[in-house]
Amino acid sequence: MELVLLVLVVAFAGCFAFINGFHDVSNAVAAAVRTRALTPRIAVVLASICNLAGALLSSTLALLISTGWIGLPSGQSGLAILLAGLLSASAWGVFTWWLRMPSSSTHALVGGLVGAGAASTVLGGENISATENPIWAQLVLPLLLSPLVAFALSYLVMVPLTWLVRYRTPREVGRTTRLAQAVFAGTFSLGHGLQDGQRTMAVVLLALVAAGYATGEQMPIWVQVFAAVLLAVGALFGGWRISHTLGSRLVRIDPLHGAAAQGVGSAMLFIGAIGLHMPLSSTQTMTSSILGAGASQRMNTVRWRVAIRVLATWVLTLVVTSLLGGILLLAMDPVL
Repeated sequence: MELVLLVLVVAFAGCFAFINGFHDVSNAVAAAVRTRALTPRIAVVLASICNLAGALLSSTLALLISTGWIGLPSGQSGLAILLAGLLSASAWGVFTWWLRMPSSSTHALVGGLVGAGAASTVLGGENISATENPIWAQLVLPLLLSPLVAFALSYLVMVPLTWLVRYRTPREVGRTTRLAQAVFAGTFSLGHGLQDGQRTMAVVLLALVAAGYATGEQMPIWVQVFAAVLLAVGALFGGWRISHTLGSRLVRIDPLHGAAAQGVGSAMLFIGAIGLHMPLSSTQTMTSSILGAGASQRMNTVRWRVAIRVLATWVLTLVVTSLLGGILLLAMDPVL
């Protein structure tokens, strides 16, 4: 049964990576496609290649998450928690994609694992525990604060940018900033692979450690390639249901504001992954950056009704996935 659970966890970790790429490709390219900096086909291919490269770039954050921050029960108990968490996060990703709502795959995974861990305790098993580092400061706080930071930075960066282009014609500004958008679409996709690709790596490594097939001291190369390829394939086949929400329904943005939002989002993902070794939600980072750039024009340019719906989806993500993760673990208990 333990081997079966391990195989299922690896398989559904691959599904989670695919859904992550499929769901989040809109974050990277929505603004660039909306302002016609890139065609949809070129944008998706660029996002897929950069996601692959980003996920292959590093596994440091995944190692920190799986061995430095989270202590998972060994054996069937730990594998069952991972499986329930992955199923919960994947189901929520598909549901929010169907609703055309940008939601955080990272928050969904955290919520699913927390709910499954709590249910494991109810059944008399072990729960997930924090290890060397304070999990609140290293994992939860960055995910909660990153949308506020992204909004503020994107809002503030528009002040010097608007001043710099004050004497240039809209056509000149559009030509330059569309080129910047094309570049930033690639860098954001690279950052998305660097951040979100390591979530899948961390889950698979946790499963291998729980089953006794790895020590957790280094990332097996096949795990890194596995996560990178499925994330990239998901991005390549990604739908455009969420792009309309980000590019048009939240706020109408021009190439200058789109470039600013993409630049801020890209910088935050790289600094979080490489500089601070902290996980950030690419969905929340980009959505908040777009809102900040749009609000810098005038607050009433933002469609706050849609923005509130997006915010409600973010809040519900942790609640619903926690409940679903717990229910799924309880449902699996008779079989285990």
